[in-house]
Amino acid sequence: MKKIEAIFKPFKLDEVREALSEIGVSGLTVTEVKGFGRQKGHTELYRGAEYVVDFLPKVKVEVVVPNKLLEGAIDAIIKAARTGKIGDGKIFVTSVEQVIRIRTGETDEAAI
Repeated sequence: MKKIEAIFKPFKLDEVREALSEIGVSGLTVTEVKGFGRQKGHTELYRGAEYVVDFLPKVKVEVVVPNKLLEGAIDAIIKAARTGKIGDGKIFVTSVEQVIRIRTGETDEAAI
C-alpha cells in the first residue's frame, strides 16, 4: 500500500476528487494548507500599502491506495491538477506499513 500526498491549487480540488473516484479510489482526506516553492508568493497593494504574500493557499489531498492503483492514481491527479503554470504543486508517495479501520477492526487493504 502507498500513501499519496498531493498539494495543488484549491480550484482544482473537485476535478482531482472526480478523477480519483473514476479510477476506484473510495476515500481521501483534504486539508487547506499554505506554502510556496518556486512561485515565491507575490506583492499586493491594499489601501495604498504594499505587502508581500509569502504563503499561497493550496490544498493537500491524502489518499492510501493498493499498489495496483498507484500509477493510475498518480496519473489521474496529474491530469486533473495541471494548469501548465508555475505553482501547480507536488505529489509525494510513501509506503504504508499497516491500516486499521477503527469501527470494524479490518486491516490493510480491507480497511482502505
